[in-house]
Amino acid sequence: MQESKLHSNNKVLFFNKDYIAEFVYGGIDGAVTTFAVVAGAEGASLGITVVVILGIANLIADGFSMSVGNYFSTKAERDVYEKHKQVEYWEIENLREKEIAEIREIYAAKGFKGELLEQVVEVIIADKEVWVDTMMKEELEMVKSEKTPFKTAGVTFFSFLLVGSVPLLSYFFAGTIQGNDQQLFIYSCLLTAMALGLVGSLKTLVTEKNMLIGILETVLLGGLAAILAYFVGDILENMVM
Repeated sequence: MQESKLHSNNKVLFFNKDYIAEFVYGGIDGAVTTFAVVAGAEGASLGITVVVILGIANLIADGFSMSVGNYFSTKAERDVYEKHKQVEYWEIENLREKEIAEIREIYAAKGFKGELLEQVVEVIIADKEVWVDTMMKEELEMVKSEKTPFKTAGVTFFSFLLVGSVPLLSYFFAGTIQGNDQQLFIYSCLLTAMALGLVGSLKTLVTEKNMLIGILETVLLGGLAAILAYFVGDILENMVM
Protein backbone atom coordinates (compact mmCIF):
# COMPACT_ATOMS: atom_id res chain seq x y z
CA MET A 1 0.00 0.00 0.00
CA GLN A 2 1.29 3.44 -0.88
CA GLU A 3 2.41 5.45 2.15
CA SER A 4 0.02 8.16 3.21
CA LYS A 5 0.96 11.71 2.22
CA LEU A 6 0.48 12.68 5.85
CA HIS A 7 3.55 10.69 6.88
CA SER A 8 5.63 10.82 3.71
CA ASN A 9 9.17 12.19 3.61
CA ASN A 10 9.52 11.70 7.36
CA LYS A 11 7.01 14.48 8.03
CA VAL A 12 3.72 14.85 9.84
CA LEU A 13 1.80 17.63 8.12
CA PHE A 14 4.62 20.19 7.63
CA PHE A 15 6.72 19.05 10.63
CA ASN A 16 9.83 16.94 10.45
CA LYS A 17 8.96 14.08 12.80
CA ASP A 18 12.45 14.12 14.31
CA TYR A 19 11.85 17.62 15.68
CA ILE A 20 8.22 17.42 16.76
CA ALA A 21 9.26 17.16 20.43
CA GLU A 22 11.26 20.41 20.23
CA PHE A 23 8.41 22.20 18.45
CA VAL A 24 5.81 20.96 20.92
CA TYR A 25 7.67 21.75 24.12
CA GLY A 26 8.98 25.06 22.81
CA GLY A 27 5.44 26.00 21.78
CA ILE A 28 3.88 24.96 25.08
CA ASP A 29 6.49 26.85 27.08
CA GLY A 30 6.12 29.91 24.85
CA ALA A 31 2.33 30.00 25.09
CA VAL A 32 2.17 29.27 28.83
CA THR A 33 4.85 31.74 29.92
CA THR A 34 3.67 34.56 27.65
CA PHE A 35 0.06 34.01 28.66
CA ALA A 36 1.14 34.07 32.30
CA VAL A 37 2.83 37.42 31.68
CA VAL A 38 -0.32 38.75 29.99
CA ALA A 39 -2.53 37.47 32.81
CA GLY A 40 -0.25 38.91 35.48
CA ALA A 41 -0.15 42.28 33.77
CA GLU A 42 -3.92 42.21 33.30
CA GLY A 43 -4.43 41.29 36.94
CA ALA A 44 -2.31 44.28 37.92
CA SER A 45 -4.22 46.52 35.45
CA LEU A 46 -0.98 47.64 33.79
CA GLY A 47 -2.53 48.60 30.47
CA ILE A 48 -2.18 47.49 26.87
CA THR A 49 1.24 49.06 26.22
CA VAL A 50 2.82 47.40 29.25
CA VAL A 51 1.25 44.04 28.35
CA VAL A 52 2.76 44.19 24.87
CA ILE A 53 6.19 45.31 26.11
CA LEU A 54 6.37 42.62 28.81
CA GLY A 55 5.06 40.00 26.40
CA ILE A 56 7.60 40.76 23.68
CA ALA A 57 10.43 40.92 26.23
CA ASN A 58 9.36 37.50 27.52
CA LEU A 59 9.20 36.05 24.02
CA ILE A 60 12.70 37.13 23.08
CA ALA A 61 14.47 36.54 26.39
CA ASP A 62 12.82 33.27 27.46
CA GLY A 63 12.73 31.91 23.91
CA PHE A 64 16.44 32.55 23.42
CA SER A 65 17.24 31.13 26.86
CA MET A 66 15.27 27.96 26.19
CA SER A 67 16.84 27.46 22.76
CA VAL A 68 20.36 27.94 24.16
CA GLY A 69 19.62 25.38 26.87
CA ASN A 70 18.32 22.97 24.24
CA TYR A 71 21.44 23.55 22.12
CA PHE A 72 23.83 22.71 24.96
CA SER A 73 21.74 19.73 26.07
CA THR A 74 21.79 18.20 22.57
CA LYS A 75 25.47 19.00 22.12
CA ALA A 76 26.38 17.44 25.47
CA GLU A 77 24.47 14.30 24.57
CA ARG A 78 26.32 13.99 21.25
CA ASP A 79 29.68 14.73 22.90
CA VAL A 80 29.13 11.99 25.49
CA TYR A 81 28.25 9.55 22.72
CA GLU A 82 31.38 10.41 20.73
CA LYS A 83 33.57 10.13 23.84
CA HIS A 84 32.32 6.61 24.58
CA LYS A 85 32.66 5.70 20.92
CA GLN A 86 36.34 6.67 20.93
CA VAL A 87 36.83 4.56 24.06
CA GLU A 88 35.32 1.58 22.25
CA TYR A 89 37.69 2.11 19.30
CA TRP A 90 40.64 2.17 21.72
CA GLU A 91 39.47 -1.01 23.45
CA ILE A 92 39.09 -2.83 20.12
CA GLU A 93 42.64 -1.85 19.18
CA ASN A 94 44.22 -2.58 22.56
CA LEU A 95 41.92 -5.11 24.26
CA ARG A 96 40.79 -7.07 21.22
CA GLU A 97 40.28 -10.48 22.84
CA LYS A 98 38.30 -8.98 25.71
CA GLU A 99 36.04 -7.13 23.28
CA ILE A 100 35.53 -10.29 21.19
CA ALA A 101 34.54 -12.12 24.36
CA GLU A 102 32.03 -9.39 25.15
CA ILE A 103 30.46 -9.65 21.70
CA ARG A 104 30.21 -13.41 22.17
CA GLU A 105 28.54 -12.97 25.58
CA ILE A 106 26.06 -10.43 24.20
CA TYR A 107 24.83 -12.71 21.43
CA ALA A 108 24.96 -15.84 23.57
CA ALA A 109 22.54 -14.03 25.91
CA LYS A 110 20.27 -13.50 22.90
CA GLY A 111 20.10 -17.25 22.33
CA PHE A 112 22.80 -17.80 19.69
CA LYS A 113 24.79 -21.00 20.19
CA GLY A 114 27.60 -23.09 18.71
CA GLU A 115 28.63 -22.50 15.13
CA LEU A 116 25.92 -19.90 14.49
CA LEU A 117 27.17 -17.85 17.44
CA GLU A 118 30.74 -17.97 16.14
CA GLN A 119 29.60 -16.93 12.66
CA VAL A 120 27.75 -13.94 14.08
CA VAL A 121 30.81 -12.92 16.09
CA GLU A 122 33.08 -13.23 13.04
CA VAL A 123 30.78 -11.12 10.89
CA ILE A 124 30.60 -8.34 13.48
CA ILE A 125 34.32 -8.16 14.31
CA ALA A 126 35.24 -8.22 10.61
CA ASP A 127 34.03 -4.60 10.28
CA LYS A 128 35.37 -2.18 12.87
CA GLU A 129 32.52 0.30 12.38
CA VAL A 130 29.90 -2.41 12.82
CA TRP A 131 31.79 -3.74 15.83
CA VAL A 132 31.90 -0.35 17.56
CA ASP A 133 28.27 0.45 16.74
CA THR A 134 27.24 -2.93 18.13
CA MET A 135 29.14 -2.33 21.36
CA MET A 136 27.63 1.15 21.69
CA LYS A 137 24.11 -0.14 21.27
CA GLU A 138 24.25 -3.53 22.96
CA GLU A 139 26.78 -2.95 25.75
CA LEU A 140 26.35 0.76 26.56
CA GLU A 141 22.75 1.07 25.31
CA MET A 142 23.63 4.30 23.53
CA VAL A 143 22.26 5.35 20.14
CA LYS A 144 23.42 8.50 18.38
CA SER A 145 20.67 11.02 17.79
CA GLU A 146 20.44 12.36 14.25
CA LYS A 147 19.19 15.71 15.57
CA THR A 148 21.78 18.49 15.47
CA PRO A 149 22.21 21.10 18.24
CA PHE A 150 21.60 24.01 15.86
CA LYS A 151 18.37 22.54 14.48
CA THR A 152 16.96 21.62 17.89
CA ALA A 153 17.74 25.13 19.15
CA GLY A 154 16.29 26.71 16.02
CA VAL A 155 13.05 24.73 16.12
CA THR A 156 12.66 25.45 19.84
CA PHE A 157 13.17 29.20 19.35
CA PHE A 158 10.88 29.31 16.31
CA SER A 159 8.04 27.45 18.05
CA PHE A 160 8.46 29.55 21.21
CA LEU A 161 8.07 32.75 19.18
CA LEU A 162 5.31 31.42 16.93
CA VAL A 163 3.01 29.90 19.55
CA GLY A 164 4.13 32.26 22.31
CA SER A 165 2.99 35.30 20.31
CA VAL A 166 -0.62 34.06 20.21
CA PRO A 167 -1.59 35.43 23.66
CA LEU A 168 -0.47 38.88 22.48
CA LEU A 169 -2.38 38.95 19.19
CA SER A 170 -5.49 40.67 20.57
CA TYR A 171 -3.28 43.36 22.13
CA PHE A 172 -1.26 43.83 18.93
CA PHE A 173 -4.50 44.58 17.05
CA ALA A 174 -6.20 46.43 19.91
CA GLY A 175 -6.70 49.45 17.67
CA THR A 176 -8.79 47.43 15.22
CA ILE A 177 -10.79 45.49 17.83
CA GLN A 178 -13.72 47.10 19.60
CA GLY A 179 -13.74 46.50 23.35
CA ASN A 180 -12.03 47.33 26.61
CA ASP A 181 -8.95 45.76 28.19
CA GLN A 182 -10.99 43.01 29.81
CA GLN A 183 -12.48 41.98 26.47
CA LEU A 184 -9.00 41.93 24.93
CA PHE A 185 -7.93 39.59 27.71
CA ILE A 186 -10.88 37.29 26.99
CA TYR A 187 -9.86 37.18 23.32
CA SER A 188 -6.32 36.37 24.44
CA CYS A 189 -7.64 33.51 26.60
CA LEU A 190 -9.60 32.03 23.71
CA LEU A 191 -6.72 32.33 21.22
CA THR A 192 -4.26 30.83 23.70
CA ALA A 193 -6.61 27.92 24.44
CA MET A 194 -6.85 27.22 20.71
CA ALA A 195 -3.07 27.37 20.28
CA LEU A 196 -2.46 25.10 23.27
CA GLY A 197 -5.08 22.70 21.96
CA LEU A 198 -3.30 22.47 18.61
CA VAL A 199 0.10 21.99 20.23
CA GLY A 200 -1.43 19.48 22.66
CA SER A 201 -2.68 17.41 19.72
CA LEU A 202 0.84 17.44 18.24
CA LYS A 203 2.22 16.42 21.63
CA THR A 204 0.32 13.14 21.43
CA LEU A 205 2.48 12.20 18.45
CA VAL A 206 5.47 12.31 20.82
CA THR A 207 3.90 10.89 23.98
CA GLU A 208 1.54 8.50 22.13
CA LYS A 209 -1.25 9.37 24.56
CA ASN A 210 -4.91 9.77 23.74
CA MET A 211 -5.28 12.98 21.70
CA LEU A 212 -8.19 14.33 23.74
CA ILE A 213 -6.26 13.79 26.98
CA GLY A 214 -3.20 15.48 25.49
CA ILE A 215 -5.23 18.52 24.44
CA LEU A 216 -7.05 18.82 27.77
CA GLU A 217 -3.96 18.56 29.95
CA THR A 218 -2.09 21.11 27.84
CA VAL A 219 -4.95 23.61 27.92
CA LEU A 220 -5.47 23.07 31.67
CA LEU A 221 -1.76 23.63 32.31
CA GLY A 222 -1.91 26.97 30.51
CA GLY A 223 -5.09 27.90 32.34
CA LEU A 224 -3.58 27.11 35.73
CA ALA A 225 -0.52 29.22 34.97
CA ALA A 226 -2.75 32.10 33.89
CA ILE A 227 -4.94 31.91 37.00
CA LEU A 228 -1.92 31.96 39.29
CA ALA A 229 -0.30 34.86 37.41
CA TYR A 230 -3.55 36.83 37.30
CA PHE A 231 -4.14 36.66 41.04
CA VAL A 232 -0.49 37.33 41.84
CA GLY A 233 -0.68 40.46 39.69
CA ASP A 234 -3.94 41.50 41.35
CA ILE A 235 -2.53 40.97 44.85
CA LEU A 236 0.66 42.87 44.08
CA GLU A 237 -1.30 45.76 42.60
CA ASN A 238 -3.40 46.04 45.76
CA MET A 239 -0.31 45.85 47.97
CA VAL A 240 1.61 48.51 46.02
CA MET A 241 -1.29 50.80 45.22
